[in-house]
Amino acid sequence: MSKLTTAAKRLLVGRPFRSDKLAHTLLPKRIALPVFASDALSSVAYAPQEIFAVLSVAGLAAYAYAPWIAGLVALVMIVVVLSYRQNVHAYPSGGGDYEVVTKNLGPTYGLLVASALLVDYILTVAVSTAAGVANIGSAIQVVGDHPVWFSIGIIVLVCALNLRGIRESGSAFAIPVYAFIISIVAMIITGLVEFVIGADVKAQSADFHLQAESALTGFALVFLLLRGFSSGSAALTGVEAISNGVPAFKKPKSRNAATTLALMAALSVSMMLGLVALTLYTGVQFADDPATQLIGAPEGYYQKTLIAQIAEAVFSGFPLAFYIVSFTTGLILVLACNTAFNGFPVLGSILAQDRFLPRQLHTRGDRLAFSNGIVFLAAIALILVIAFQADVTALIQLYIVGVFVSFTFSQLGMIKHWNKLLRTERDGAVRRRYRRSQTINAVGFCFTGVVLIIVLITKFLAGAWIALLAMAVIFVTMQAIKRHYERVAQEIAADEDDLVLPSRVHAIVLVSKLHLPTMRALAFARATRPDTLEAVTVNVDPEDTADLAREWEDRQIPVSLKVIDSPFREITKPVLDYVRRARKNAPRDVVTVFIPEYVVGHWWEHLLHNQSALRLKGRLLFTPGVMVTSVPWQLSSSEALDERIRLRAERSPYIRGRKPGSLIPPDGASDTGTFEIRYGDE
Repeated sequence: MSKLTTAAKRLLVGRPFRSDKLAHTLLPKRIALPVFASDALSSVAYAPQEIFAVLSVAGLAAYAYAPWIAGLVALVMIVVVLSYRQNVHAYPSGGGDYEVVTKNLGPTYGLLVASALLVDYILTVAVSTAAGVANIGSAIQVVGDHPVWFSIGIIVLVCALNLRGIRESGSAFAIPVYAFIISIVAMIITGLVEFVIGADVKAQSADFHLQAESALTGFALVFLLLRGFSSGSAALTGVEAISNGVPAFKKPKSRNAATTLALMAALSVSMMLGLVALTLYTGVQFADDPATQLIGAPEGYYQKTLIAQIAEAVFSGFPLAFYIVSFTTGLILVLACNTAFNGFPVLGSILAQDRFLPRQLHTRGDRLAFSNGIVFLAAIALILVIAFQADVTALIQLYIVGVFVSFTFSQLGMIKHWNKLLRTERDGAVRRRYRRSQTINAVGFCFTGVVLIIVLITKFLAGAWIALLAMAVIFVTMQAIKRHYERVAQEIAADEDDLVLPSRVHAIVLVSKLHLPTMRALAFARATRPDTLEAVTVNVDPEDTADLAREWEDRQIPVSLKVIDSPFREITKPVLDYVRRARKNAPRDVVTVFIPEYVVGHWWEHLLHNQSALRLKGRLLFTPGVMVTSVPWQLSSSEALDERIRLRAERSPYIRGRKPGSLIPPDGASDTGTFEIRYGDE
């Protein structure tokens, strides 16, 4: 079983890396862009679509506001990216928003931001996977018919790739990400050329009539526009991932991270604005509820994604290009979750180091990735995808709340960071540079704060409350974990008084039958030289107990055997009561319980042996002043025993013994810690 498990792990993860090979996993900018920016780049595939879907409630006339909303989203993105360029230079250690806020605003606010980021990373996986499946489903019907199953398969696949290491997953995802960028840019350029030459380019839905759900004026229209802006702001998700992943860049880390941020912003803004322009040019009618809003659509009309409709119109007569755009868009949306698979484990590791999350999340796996964090993220995302049936519209309402919470508090933390530096800095040129950086962060704080308020107002009842509730639960849970670790640290802190030795050691060997495992346990217990030693058996079958006592006396075992009566045929409770009485009668003594155990070589063999030893250990471990020692006996199916028999056979063809039941350590027992059981006369 062990070999099979190891082989499967090696096939899935690959050969382990040495710890001193960590530098091998560092990323150049060309690989870091698809690794850390795939989320932000992929957002342009659904952010414009969400803007038009929200505006469709007010009818076709509301589409005129789309360019203004998209332009405002682009402006916010530029400001946020400029702000985060300050972050990566000031805090290159990889803590990102959590580190910035913790050091400048305090641990409580830092924990709040960490909660928001964890929720955002989980939703990134769920939303991007569901959106990717929806885009691929526009071109491949079978994918569109089974979105949940394909989403599950994709999450599992991306998880497996990330378990192989950051560099390996980045190399695997680089081609699809660059293919998406090239295909979208080519589509935008082609559309612009067709516009310049005056070509008649119309989408299939251009001839439909978009019916407004209701006539909106005044405050209702303003609220709708704000909701469209908040949905379009999903394009900013993933911007923070680069600041969390600075340690993964090659040197100079901060400069490479800042350059990657700038490149990501340029590509995202250009593609988003281009897609909005092509939507208006091709006349795409994208409805929030196509069944009721699209008048003139054929019966059973399936509304394709916004990008798919644009590609079909721009590349009319060239279906291969349409399939390429649809497929690469679906791929990058799927691979966008890779950003979360790189950001979540790093943040989880930092939180675990600060004792806010289980310490297991701080451990690197065989490929120097934070494997436990990767698996945990995949598991939670799978639950979300199944619960919401991979519905992008439902999932996206939970989205972006967390990311704008982290944006806002991060910018506020950076403002305070620059204030601290300005208090002590006297050089005029340096002060001017600090003031310029502080101004950028202040503008970023104003923008992200306003967007956060808009998002909370427009999306709270639509589903944002679920994300806020999840943030609160994670926040409280992390505080509880921190208190637990602090309490444990206080309890196990050692001082000079703790060096006092116990008065005596009272050893108890549990016996069920007089066989080789029992004899080994007795030998080992005697070799530890306890002050008192006794064997204990539980009387669940009078005949078996009588046979055991008779055989014990016949073999002249030099250890007293005590029989505990059990009228209800229990084993665990009588042993526990006996051990606790022994402990109570001598509070200053240590009671050591030796438990003989079988070690089997096959998983199914566990089913053929009772687990009384395991149950006893589990209960005894909670008894103060009691030490539990397992004495294993490897059965022939165990590879360990086969190796031991082979080595012993090479030393001696047979083992000669003495008197039945005599327990004599072999030569060199004090060095090896092993004991032989000898029978018969020499």
